[in-house]
Amino acid sequence: MNYDLTEGKIVHKLLRFAFPIMVGNLLQQLYNVVDTLIVGRYLGENALAAVGSSYTLMVFITSIIIGLCMGSSAFFSMQYGSRDKDRLERGIYIAFLSIGLVAVVLNAAVYLGMGGILIFLRVPGEVTALMREYLVWIFAGIMAVFLYNFVANLLRAVGNSVVPLLFLAVSALTNIVLDLLFIRSFGWGVGGAAAATVISQYLAGIGIVLYYFGKYPELRVSGKNCHFDLRILKELAGLSSLTCLQQSIMNFGILMVQGLVNSFGPVVMAAFAAAVKIDSFAYAPVQDFGNAFSTYVAQNYGAGKTERIRRGMRDAVLSAFVFCLVISVLVVGFAKPLMGLFLKEESAAAIAVGAGYLRIEGAFYFGIGLLFLFYGYYRAVHKPGISVVLTVISLGTRVVLAYALSSIGTVGVTGIWMSVPIGWILADLAGAWYYFRGQRAG
Repeated sequence: MNYDLTEGKIVHKLLRFAFPIMVGNLLQQLYNVVDTLIVGRYLGENALAAVGSSYTLMVFITSIIIGLCMGSSAFFSMQYGSRDKDRLERGIYIAFLSIGLVAVVLNAAVYLGMGGILIFLRVPGEVTALMREYLVWIFAGIMAVFLYNFVANLLRAVGNSVVPLLFLAVSALTNIVLDLLFIRSFGWGVGGAAAATVISQYLAGIGIVLYYFGKYPELRVSGKNCHFDLRILKELAGLSSLTCLQQSIMNFGILMVQGLVNSFGPVVMAAFAAAVKIDSFAYAPVQDFGNAFSTYVAQNYGAGKTERIRRGMRDAVLSAFVFCLVISVLVVGFAKPLMGLFLKEESAAAIAVGAGYLRIEGAFYFGIGLLFLFYGYYRAVHKPGISVVLTVISLGTRVVLAYALSSIGTVGVTGIWMSVPIGWILADLAGAWYYFRGQRAG
C-alpha cells in the first residue's frame, strides 16, 4: 500500500505509515539482540566482546551506505509528491549507480585495512583472533546491506512501508534459526554467528530487488531516463552526502567511544555489547518514527503544504514524548534483569556494569527521540546541513566528555555513559532554537 501523506488526519496517517517501519526495525534489532544473546550464552564473555565491538564497526561502515540511501529517499519523496515521474526515474538510476560504487569501494577498503582497524579499536589480545574471524565473514554482507536499503528507502519514499518490513521479517527469522544451527548445533563459534547474519542479509537484499522489479513497473527506469543528469546528480549529492556525513559522524563518534570502552577490558566490552543492543532495541521505534516523519515532511514540502508540516511537527513531538516516557520507565526499572538475559550468573561484574549504563541512558530516551525528529525534518526540507551540525554537537560532546570523565579515577567507565544524554540534550536545544527561529522568520 502506498501512502499519500499530504492529505488526511496527521497523527493517524503518520502512525499508520510509521508502524510497519517501526516493526521492521524492531525485527532487525531483535535478530541483533538474539545474535548477541546466543553468543553471550553459548560462547562466553570474550566472544560477546568480539561480536559487540565488531557490530559497532559494521554499523559505522554501513551507516555510510544507509545515509546515502536515506538522502536519496528524500529526493524520491519530493519527486513523488510533485508527481514528476521523469525526474524520479533519473534520480533512481543515478542514485543506484553512485551508491553502488561507494559500496564496492568500501567493501574492498575494509578487507584491505582490517589489521589497522583492529589496532585503532584498541582490541585486547584475548579478543583479537575472535574479532578477526567475525569480521572476515561479516564484511561479506556489505553489498547485501546496500541492495536492501536502497530499494527499501525507494519503496518507503512512495509510501510503501509494509513490503520492506516483510522482507526484514523473513531475514530476521532466518538469522535466528541459522544462529542456533551454526553456533549451538554445528559449533562454528563467532564465524557461524557472522555467516548466519550475512546469509540473512542477502536473502532480504536480493528478495526485495526481485519484488521491486516484479511489482513496481511504474518505478522501473525507462531507457530514456538511463543517463546522468548533472542537475539531479548535484541535488542528490546535496541531500545524500550531508545525510551520509551525518550518519558517518554519528557512528564514527560511537566507534571512538567503542575504542575507549575496549581499553577497559573484556568485562566492560561484554557489558557494553549487551547494553547497547538493549538500548538500540528500546529506542528503535522512535528512530523509525523520525524516518517516517521525514517522508511525511518531504511529501508535504514537495506539495507546498507548510502549515501541515508545522502541525505535523507538533503532533510528532507529543507522540514521541509519550512513547519515550513509557520505554524509559521499563528500561530503568528492569535494567539488571535485562542484562541477565545475555550473560550467565558468573558474569555478575559485567551485568552490573551494563545495568549502570541502561539506568543512565534509559532515563533520557526522549532526548534521542526528539533528536531523530529534528534529523528527519531538516533532511526533508533541504537543510541536511543542520542535521550534520546537530550530530556534531551530540557526538562531539559525547566523545570529548567520555574521554575526559572516564579519566577521573572516581568516575571511570560511568563517565562514558554520562556523556551520552548530555550530548542529546545539547543537540536538542540547538535544533529547537534553529526550528523556532525559522518559524518566526517564515
